[in-house]
Amino acid sequence: MPVMTSTPFAWRRIALPAYGPTLATGAATGALLPVAALRAHDDLGASLATAGLVVALIGVGQLFGALPGGALVARLGERRALVLAGVVDVVAIAVAGFAPTLSLMAVGMFVTGLASSVFFLARQGFMIDVLPPDRLARGMSLLGGSLRVGMLLGPAVGGAVVAATGLQGAFGVAVAFAALSLAIVVMTPDITGSHERAMAAREQEEGTPTMLRVLREHSRVLLTLGLGVLVISGLRQARLVILPLWATQIGLDGAQSSAVFAVAGVVELFLVYPAGWAMDRFGRAAIAGPMSFLLGATMIALPLATDLVGLVVVACGMAAANGLGAGIVMTIGADNAPALGRAQFLGGWRFCGEIGNAGGALAVAALTGLVSLTAAVLTLGLAGLVGSGWVTYWVLRADRRRLRDRSRADERAQSVS
Repeated sequence: MPVMTSTPFAWRRIALPAYGPTLATGAATGALLPVAALRAHDDLGASLATAGLVVALIGVGQLFGALPGGALVARLGERRALVLAGVVDVVAIAVAGFAPTLSLMAVGMFVTGLASSVFFLARQGFMIDVLPPDRLARGMSLLGGSLRVGMLLGPAVGGAVVAATGLQGAFGVAVAFAALSLAIVVMTPDITGSHERAMAAREQEEGTPTMLRVLREHSRVLLTLGLGVLVISGLRQARLVILPLWATQIGLDGAQSSAVFAVAGVVELFLVYPAGWAMDRFGRAAIAGPMSFLLGATMIALPLATDLVGLVVVACGMAAANGLGAGIVMTIGADNAPALGRAQFLGGWRFCGEIGNAGGALAVAALTGLVSLTAAVLTLGLAGLVGSGWVTYWVLRADRRRLRDRSRADERAQSVS
């Protein structure tokens, strides 16, 4: 659960340490992804299939890094974990961009994914510490928004540098942004250090819980709400794979496909803060259910998009759903995270999301190969509509429990005072 502090909350106090590293990390990833497959194919001689696999190793690293990342954050603390992840990320991106062999590049991409898992687990824990309960969803939504801004900034800067210096210039940009993220972490004040020391002292008294113990104790949450997270993450990832494939199927070129993503990205950003406000004001279910339903519905509508205008309309609908869900996974995870064993729980929580990410992409590929892209779109859309019911039911239950616990805590505080 979020931690209340005696220091009055101010957004300006946390703006740079909370959102600066996330924006820079997003920009590093955004600069890296568009050119990674090109480098593997054009510079290192990989086939198209192999180049795609090399790029996918980032996601594989994120999946495999979730549970060990939670244990590492619990052992090192959030700040030291952020520094370690930042150093590893800088080195891994440099290896991916400048290594002379395909195998070394693949290692660099995989390690970048591992570092990403540690970074976002530590960042989520940091946000839980600095945000008061009544602003938690807004803070997490803005965290998701800062990542999205970075993902838009990175390709823009990387593309300009590539035009001037060549393909590897984008990797130089990615290294620079990753180094900037690390520098912000190191140079900004450690505003959660006192809480981490208090929790470390508590763990010395009560014993540090193991990853297995934490996952077992919270298995019900992970198998109910965690399954909802898997649905949301799977739909989101499927959207990123489906849109460019559909653009190709209806005959759009690369510039038109990029324009669709650009317009949708703007729509998404406009909804980030309002969605967080709505979650704080009306509960998480007010957003979690509608956004998963809208993602499913817009996927079902995608076969109606037979030209550029139609695809822009549907893509904007998907972007609206995704924007509404900015920070939703991190917020629900924060609501249900225990004080003791928090990092381990968040590692399990992130693992659920990463399974969804991998499953969404694999489902698109498998259904498209076995049947057709249209069949893949309709199947995933129907799964999203059904899944939205599961998401709504369990998130609504969690909302009621959270409000009940907060009310009891307020009553205890009043009785003490």
